[in-house]
Amino acid sequence: MERSPLKNQPWRGVVRQLRPSDLPRFREHLLRLDAESRHDRFNGVTNDAYLSAYAERCFHDGTTVIGYVEDDKVLGAAELHERPDLPEPTGEIAFSVEREIQHRGIGSALFERLIMNARGLGYEKLRVTTHPGNLAMKALARKFDAHLSFENLETVGEIDLGKPAVPELRPRRSGPVRASHW
Repeated sequence: MERSPLKNQPWRGVVRQLRPSDLPRFREHLLRLDAESRHDRFNGVTNDAYLSAYAERCFHDGTTVIGYVEDDKVLGAAELHERPDLPEPTGEIAFSVEREIQHRGIGSALFERLIMNARGLGYEKLRVTTHPGNLAMKALARKFDAHLSFENLETVGEIDLGKPAVPELRPRRSGPVRASHW
């Protein structure tokens, strides 16, 4: 695997949640992915029309999209898709980082932010699915304590979010509760 010449350079961008107005930047990011990165992200071959439609769906179906943004361009993204078909509150997660900036810790930063958002949304488990040859994704999943298994020709990682890192906030009561009248 060829390493990026930028590996040891500091980041110039930020990791943040993408807004609906960031849809064009997210779509452009997906379209800039090289063939191998597209295969790693989508577990197969994709074309530009599919990627454009996919980006639109993400911003219209409630997907949480976290991006690494540098010079007003999205160069990496992490997505959190709800899995209502599973019994526990579970999110499916996915990542993409453009080839030129891989191996700089951006995937880890996106993963950390996505876990924080998932906990805030009340998810108990996260799932990640990738093809068996995606060594970078499997290493990243292991770094965040994913239990990896092999299902239907894919590697599936499951992360148990356990109890929230921050105690649940509850209103403090300093006396009797009084009904208010409008």
